[in-house]
Amino acid sequence: MSDHLSGTRALADPAIDLTDLYAFPGPSRPGRLVLVMNVFPNARPGALFSDAAGYRFRVRPASVPTGDSGSLLDVGTDEFALSCTFSIPVGPDDDGEVTQRGTCVLPDGESVSLLVNDERGGEGHGVRCYAGLRLDPFFMDVAKEVETRARRRLAFVPKGTNSLEGADVLTVVAELDVARVFGAASGSVFAVAAETVTVGPYPVRLERLGRPEVKNILLSDNGVDAANKVVDLRDLYNEEDPFRLGPSYVDAYRARLNANLVFFDGLDGKADWTTQPDGTHPLTELLLADFLVVDVAKPYAEDSYFEIERALLEGREHETCGGRSLNDDVIDTLYTLIVNAGHGPRVSDGVDGTVPASREFPYLAPPNPDPPEPVSVPTAAAS
Repeated sequence: MSDHLSGTRALADPAIDLTDLYAFPGPSRPGRLVLVMNVFPNARPGALFSDAAGYRFRVRPASVPTGDSGSLLDVGTDEFALSCTFSIPVGPDDDGEVTQRGTCVLPDGESVSLLVNDERGGEGHGVRCYAGLRLDPFFMDVAKEVETRARRRLAFVPKGTNSLEGADVLTVVAELDVARVFGAASGSVFAVAAETVTVGPYPVRLERLGRPEVKNILLSDNGVDAANKVVDLRDLYNEEDPFRLGPSYVDAYRARLNANLVFFDGLDGKADWTTQPDGTHPLTELLLADFLVVDVAKPYAEDSYFEIERALLEGREHETCGGRSLNDDVIDTLYTLIVNAGHGPRVSDGVDGTVPASREFPYLAPPNPDPPEPVSVPTAAAS
């Protein structure tokens, strides 16, 4: 489920469990970048952020190679971080409500204060921030996706069931003026990742997130990875720096991706990707560079996920903004890419959306006051 429940640590503490990351140009305000980080899957009414964790967006300027450079994407070392922390909850007040305040520290050290669940959010220094309970914008037929991997054939149906229908999450939204916050020289293409970390002088990474479904689908155990049949790679992967994988386990991630990508390619009964003689899949290194890539110089688009990466693979210039919008059907995009490389019909899980997100701040739909009880659906086809 995108990044919901992606490892034992996330299962143990839902308040630090990153479920989704979104990055897109401001739909109605040119020159703006919108960043959205969702946590706490299946949040109930009254859910609040952890006061022991930091919620951090990490953004780096990137450039798209041209010609025969051989590089898929050039990400700089300069970094702009927006870090949000939250107070110990206070209350209840006269209305029986518990309140919590948040502080978002900007790249230049300035800060924006806000009241959790206040629709107006907080604003200052070229940034507007919101934090609170909202409807989970992610949509997917989880059961049929798991069945697809378990039975080793496409099990999706024309009219699927959104496994997350009516569920809520906690969200942190930051809308920023790119030129003011990052500087005019930062360019327009950015690599974006999210993290939850411990609060304190020596923060420890708890979870990290770039693209959707890297951990729960692409790194899942499907019984085809001969190099590792024991360790759940997701917790190890969560500890990695999004922009620089450490040397200890990178070969394990590569082996899992190479094996799984061949597995997915064969789900329609034919091979559309050509691996190298050593078994390396053409998508492996691109997917290990696990962050969203967005171009704020392009207009906002709701179906632009993986556009910049696809353009690089195809040797063309990207046409839309890339990144990931709240209404983007990323499961169809992902499955079409890994199953038929875009050379056949679109592979759909039969779920095309949920309550649409808005084009106005804070973008996510209001929370469901009576969310359904969580449905236990396995995210791995084999263990």
